[in-house]
Amino acid sequence: MPSKSSLNLREQVGQFMIMGFDGTRVSPYLRTMLTTLRPGGVILFKRNITEAAQTHSLLRDAQRVVGTPLFRCVDMEGGTVDRFRDAISPIPSAADVARSGSRKLFRKHGKLIGQQLRALGFNTDFAPCVDLGWEESKAALGSRTVSANPRETVSYAREFLDGLREARILGCGKHFPGLGGASVDSHHALPLIDKSWKRVWSEDLVPYREMRKEFSLVMVAHVSYPKITHDSAPASLSKQWITGILRTKIGYRGLVVSDDLDMGGVLNGASIEEAAVGTLVAGADMFLVCQKEDHVWRAYEAVFNHAQRDRSFARLVALKAKRVTEFKAKSPALRARMAPAPSAKTVELLRRRVWEFTEELRMNPLSQPGERAL
Repeated sequence: MPSKSSLNLREQVGQFMIMGFDGTRVSPYLRTMLTTLRPGGVILFKRNITEAAQTHSLLRDAQRVVGTPLFRCVDMEGGTVDRFRDAISPIPSAADVARSGSRKLFRKHGKLIGQQLRALGFNTDFAPCVDLGWEESKAALGSRTVSANPRETVSYAREFLDGLREARILGCGKHFPGLGGASVDSHHALPLIDKSWKRVWSEDLVPYREMRKEFSLVMVAHVSYPKITHDSAPASLSKQWITGILRTKIGYRGLVVSDDLDMGGVLNGASIEEAAVGTLVAGADMFLVCQKEDHVWRAYEAVFNHAQRDRSFARLVALKAKRVTEFKAKSPALRARMAPAPSAKTVELLRRRVWEFTEELRMNPLSQPGERAL
């Protein structure tokens, strides 16, 4: 990984970006994007994934084009957020697994998902989701949440992360400071949660407080708590939330990643250019732009142009680029060699493991709704 001094401004800016794109292969256009932007990471969605070998080939080719280590990312939680359900096999949700009350199964859930990621060429999973399962957010989050009890959420998340780690996959706590009270989906609009600081500190922020040394990455949400910030700015653009609370009050020292800046929760109140610069100023180290390739280019150019005009922002860019590159150099997950392309036998083995896990979960006597033994 190049040192701070060997990265020019454009390369520094690239390190902040985890970009989505269209297609299932590295097309000539995508090759141009990757070569020009040299992003810090890429993220795949269902639109990019047809089967296991194709996914591995796509990630391998993207990595070869960029050269420097990429965060090769996916959202893979199980249940409704399962990008591999067709390429491999559907895997149970966090809520289904948590109902078992079995730490062994929590860890196995993370390990199985991690093994799938590793086999397909990924090194980073934007999971676990540690939002609390309040009634208000059931329509938006559903089975993605573990419990309304923060201790139960921490119990699951801690084991899930350890399972990912066993598979040499980097996990991420999300969505700070919490979407558990949100009645609207931040993909479409900005959730406004009417909760006091006392409640948020003693409930929604408990996973981040308890696991501040265990999360290597924390994803910040597009969500507003007006009673706390006295404005309607999303947490992803809030220096109070990222620098003041997550960094200073909670004491988190890992990388901070803003949720997708291509979501209505932020774009309804800011341009993609304003959001890209704003999240870095607020304290994020990286940001996602996942949906529109045009927005990827615009976000990149906005940060680059602002750094050229503003010396203090340019210094901030250099420091953040150094943080990201140093993190990559030290991370076992990012340093690990990409697994060989998955064979049909490997895919079948992964499917078999998921089936066995699902059966083990089904047979667990505590896997009935309402029962807990955490």
